[in-house]
Amino acid sequence: MDLNYTPDEIAFRDEARAFVRAHLPPEIARKVIEHKRLGKADYVTWQQILHRKGWVAPHWPVEFGGTGWNPVQRHLFEEECAAAGAPPLIAFGLYMVGPVIIAFGDAAQKQRFLPRILASEDWWCQGYSEPGSGSDLASLKTRAERRGDHYVVNGQKTWTTLAQYADMMFCLVRTSSEGKKQEGISFLLIDMKSPGVTVRPIITLDGEHEVNEVWFEDVEVPVENLVGQEGRGWTYAKFLLSHERTNIAGVSRSKRELAYLKHVASKEHAGGRPLIENPRFRDKIARVEIDLMALEITDLRVLAADRQGKAPGPEASILKIKGTEIQQALTELMMEAVGPYALPDLPDAWGDHWLGEYVGPEYAAPLAARYFNYRKVSIYGGSNEIQRNIISQQILGL
Repeated sequence: MDLNYTPDEIAFRDEARAFVRAHLPPEIARKVIEHKRLGKADYVTWQQILHRKGWVAPHWPVEFGGTGWNPVQRHLFEEECAAAGAPPLIAFGLYMVGPVIIAFGDAAQKQRFLPRILASEDWWCQGYSEPGSGSDLASLKTRAERRGDHYVVNGQKTWTTLAQYADMMFCLVRTSSEGKKQEGISFLLIDMKSPGVTVRPIITLDGEHEVNEVWFEDVEVPVENLVGQEGRGWTYAKFLLSHERTNIAGVSRSKRELAYLKHVASKEHAGGRPLIENPRFRDKIARVEIDLMALEITDLRVLAADRQGKAPGPEASILKIKGTEIQQALTELMMEAVGPYALPDLPDAWGDHWLGEYVGPEYAAPLAARYFNYRKVSIYGGSNEIQRNIISQQILGL
């Protein structure tokens, strides 16, 4: 693999850098870089800026609003966005249900939903996990019974990220109990404003309302909101999860966080000199940096295969495992760098309102909350233990 960028790719990188730096609102960038709390408006604002430029869905086919960029251009664009402090694009519409509708939806679904995803007019959430059905997703129990031109849905989903904002949910439901459990699952698109939908918050260890439980009580869903064929939802779910796991790797964001870690280590002192000069701590940073470089190369290989129309296979599991381990390692090292200044009981640390008794540096206050929040990344999208099973089966043949 040639690791040198071509002159055209360098020119594209410069164009992307100039656009992002000129159009990313400084207040949003500050929140991202300083690990402050982002609201729905922050995400939507940035996505709409990119939509007006035509750059919001570079991984989509051109005929549906994609950019036509090659994998290297996509990688460079993500790097420039992350380095500038752009918020991540909300994955549920752009990276998850959008590609499923493009691949398996009918013409009416593409015409109805895809433009609204691009314009951030619909906020989507994911209805997969249930109590007792997380890693063993095929054991889900939420049922959808066909009654004329509607399905009637009853059941519960949990750990539903940002469902409090959602207009729509893509949801796995059981439409049959016969045969293998995977064969009775269908893929429905549910309007979250439908009668019978209840969203209840789950407050996480960092004090955030990020996830929810969602209840369905006789919720009517039009049959035209079934994606593909009834009973084929497991196939569509696997397609979606391969894209989700690749996106979870977060290489560009981790590169930004690595730079921030070095910045923090240069400000903190140990033994009368900057922590960055401490051989033991510097060795820990170097180990993470080496892992991140290897992950980036793997990510580029997956993107190159995607360009040829090959969906991510077990490589997606490798990216998911190593990417999340690196993300967690970075939060741990930041906590270690600032020591007691990363207070775990500071409820406003992610916001802009600081408690008067806090005496540490401002950059340290959100780091404990971020550490707690990032314990989840090795679980969602399929736990890392499950990903190791996938690798052993599909690569090692065990």
